[in-house]
Amino acid sequence: MRAVIQRVLDANLKVDGKLVSEIGKGYVIFLGVKKGDTKEDADYFIKKIPPLRICEDENGKINKSIIDVGGEILLVSQFTLFADTSHGNRPSFLDAEAPDKANQMYEYVAEGLRAQGLIVKQGVFGADMKINQTNDGPFTVILEKPQK
Repeated sequence: MRAVIQRVLDANLKVDGKLVSEIGKGYVIFLGVKKGDTKEDADYFIKKIPPLRICEDENGKINKSIIDVGGEILLVSQFTLFADTSHGNRPSFLDAEAPDKANQMYEYVAEGLRAQGLIVKQGVFGADMKINQTNDGPFTVILEKPQK
């Protein structure tokens, strides 16, 4: 599993020109599910994201979590995070989980983050989504579960 977390001032997501989700200050999180990822892997993300201190405090220091600043999350499923570009010019997505299982894991992470007290808005799994966001910083981190 892999997450790209971007700190934003606001973001919105549309499908077929219709607004589906929007957030104010917080994170846009692009979540990729790799073949073989388990709920144990997802639990790592559910526990790691809420206390992650990547928001500014009153002194401009990166010292606060999304919980501390009352931020929201826009969670977007992104199978392309597991693109293999090592051969040729067309990426391979063979490492990405099958859609049914990936969607189950995506929903599991969304519910787990909500259970941590966060406001989580979502995209539409498998849809052609258009996302507008105002990056804050910009500040982007990539989160992966360390291998044993």
